[in-house]
This record gives sequence, structure tokens and C-alpha cells, in this order.
Amino acid sequence: MIFFFGTRPGKTEIKPLKNVICSYCEQMQTLTLSKTNNWFHIFWLKIFKISSNNIIECSHCKRLYFEEEFTNEMRNEL
Repeated sequence: MIFFFGTRPGKTEIKPLKNVICSYCEQMQTLTLSKTNNWFHIFWLKIFKISSNNIIECSHCKRLYFEEEFTNEMRNEL
């Protein structure tokens, strides 16, 4: 019997952060959250979530914020 199993990323969810200021360029309403979950799968069916990856990008200055760089404002908005 052959089993196909492994890990792969799921769909990326994109959510605008409305009332948060970019700490680099100080612009309001320019931040967007991109959230991707990594899944364990068997036969290409998602079984359980292994990890998640959150990145915030400013559309004005193009600055990326990784999870360890999130401000309290950003964390509260999530």
C-alpha cells in the first residue's frame, strides 16, 4: 500500500489593518496582514495545522514586519 503524506502551505489570508500606524513611515491605514498556515496532509487532504506564519506589510513604504517585530497596536488589531 502506498501513502502520500507531507506538509504544505494553505491559502494565504489577507486582512487590512485599519486603525494601526506604520512605525517606520507613520502612515495610517497602509498595513496589510498576510497569514499562511502550514498543514500536515495525507493524500492531499489537510489533517492538522503544524504552524502559522504572520507577516505585515506597509503599502506606502513597503516595510515588512515579522511576528517578533509586531507592535502592541498590531497585536491588538489581530
